[in-house]
Amino acid sequence: MTSRERVLTVFSHRVPDRVPAWCGASPEFRAMLRARLGLGQDDEVLSRRLGDDFRRVFARYAGPAEHSPSSCFSHPEATSRTPFGVERTGYGYGQPLSHPLANAASAADVERFAWPDPGWMDVSAIRAEALAWGGEYAVLGGDWSPFFHDAIDLFGMEMFMTLMVEAPAVVEAALARMADYYAAVSRRIFEAAAGAIDIFFIGNDFGTQTGPVVGPAMFRRFFAPHLRRLTDLGHAFGLKVQLHCCGGFAPLIPLMIESGIDALQSLQPDARDMEPGRLKQLYGRDIVLNGCLDTHHLLIAGTPDLVRRETRRILEAMKPGGGYIASPSHDYLLPETSVENTLALYETVREFGGYA
Repeated sequence: MTSRERVLTVFSHRVPDRVPAWCGASPEFRAMLRARLGLGQDDEVLSRRLGDDFRRVFARYAGPAEHSPSSCFSHPEATSRTPFGVERTGYGYGQPLSHPLANAASAADVERFAWPDPGWMDVSAIRAEALAWGGEYAVLGGDWSPFFHDAIDLFGMEMFMTLMVEAPAVVEAALARMADYYAAVSRRIFEAAAGAIDIFFIGNDFGTQTGPVVGPAMFRRFFAPHLRRLTDLGHAFGLKVQLHCCGGFAPLIPLMIESGIDALQSLQPDARDMEPGRLKQLYGRDIVLNGCLDTHHLLIAGTPDLVRRETRRILEAMKPGGGYIASPSHDYLLPETSVENTLALYETVREFGGYA
């Protein structure tokens, strides 16, 4: 099978030739891997060396300079800007430097906010980039669409949680406007790609280490409708839809399935109620499970031998009947992760991931 055939077989809940592999990693970590393997600057060679069955394409910002995600900041400490104008600082995605809607008291206040134009995202190169792999790999695309995180940036966590109880119309108005933006950007991407993308990949972290950020009732009211909207959009273009979600969000999984999500990515085995075998038993027939190989402890503080043993254990639990993609329990490996342990993980998946 090609990588694309392998992945789409898994998304159809059938058994492929072997378990597909996924590697999401920061540019810094990928540079470490290339150096360790003597691969120079060729990132595609690294993906092939690891056996990664996925590739990804992105739209690029082409709007006004003052709204750029990477320049023209108003705050001296800013290192990035969200689509909704929140400047952030710190490593990687960083932390917000302000909360522009912290004082919003009504849906009218939300409507007066300067919402971004989806046309600022350039989708003109998407199709050519996706086709450059010759149909060999499963291609991920669409906007990341982290509307929950954006809401926290805009309101502040405490205010956002308070408003869900005391002024739900304000929250509903803001989430609707964010979903409007993300749906419009992804629609432009899918129209431009014209069938060259396989999986709509979105991300919202609804879990903490000890449970979901909100309970099922609030999730159903405030967040599930927007997941359903994005999922319906992906399905309308013939795509599978995969949600990245960190933490212990097990009580929300039935609602995610109900929302039409086809796959869950990350699956941290050390979070509450996220033991891989349990997830496979409860949900393996209804949703593809992608992840389960611990990045908090195993890949950082373990040894290559321990990584090999644990990877084999997870494969034995998750392989039966298909529906599993092997990957670290995060979509963005960071430089503190052990290179040797990561290589041991992918070598073990390659050696023991086959179906007899």
